[in-house]
Amino acid sequence: MTTPQSDLHEDNIPETLDVFHRGAFHLVQPALKGHRSGVDAMILASVVPTDFAGRVVDLGSGAGAAGLAVAARCKKSRVLLVERSELMARFARKSVNHPLNAALQPRIDVLEADVSLAGKARIAAGLKDNDFDFAIMNPPFNDAADRRTPDALKAEAHVMPEGMFEKWVRTAAAIVRPGGGLAIIARPASLQDILAAVAGRFGGLKILAVHPRPEKDAIRIVISGIRGSRAGLSITPPLVLHGEDGHGFTPRADAINNGLASLF
Repeated sequence: MTTPQSDLHEDNIPETLDVFHRGAFHLVQPALKGHRSGVDAMILASVVPTDFAGRVVDLGSGAGAAGLAVAARCKKSRVLLVERSELMARFARKSVNHPLNAALQPRIDVLEADVSLAGKARIAAGLKDNDFDFAIMNPPFNDAADRRTPDALKAEAHVMPEGMFEKWVRTAAAIVRPGGGLAIIARPASLQDILAAVAGRFGGLKILAVHPRPEKDAIRIVISGIRGSRAGLSITPPLVLHGEDGHGFTPRADAINNGLASLF
């Protein structure tokens, strides 16, 4: 459910207050500009096991939907939202500090930083080596050749720069401790680039395809892995969002979208 807030806010950007996980948390996000979070973020968050107890970093968090979803479902987790855009980081802070999220606020922090930084620059920005137990990411995954939106903020959130997966996974491999987890959601066309980026860094890979309906091609892929693992790759049963007819979610998709189940 989306509740309109006052007409104008900082930088004259209207915002909405959106309800997720049947009221378990709320998200403040721009109404007309930038990336608006939805089902992709909920699927990504569901990769983290429900009984997880540790530090999660949401790389490229936007307004914080995936990270807040982890915090709401995994009661012993601590979450850091990392976002490069000053505007979207501001919305992430609004989300974390909203009174309706008061129960989650002590376990969530926001860091304004560029995920693609490396070495000393990354550490100076606040992303330290071996500092997290799990990294989740929903990177910009539209190819630059795709039709671009005139909204510059949305373009930044949707269009991948060259070598992006390599840089983001490199950062994840540096900041996640050995044995820690990684989860990525992207378009199927990005599979080859992602597999190249995780090679030698994360193993025990699981690949899951997300299909809109039973007979339709996949629209997303989810890849999870363990830092330093030498276990082999597996392809798990797909997630189907809707039945043959109508717009309702399948029982499994509904449970994942509402924070009632983990993906694997």
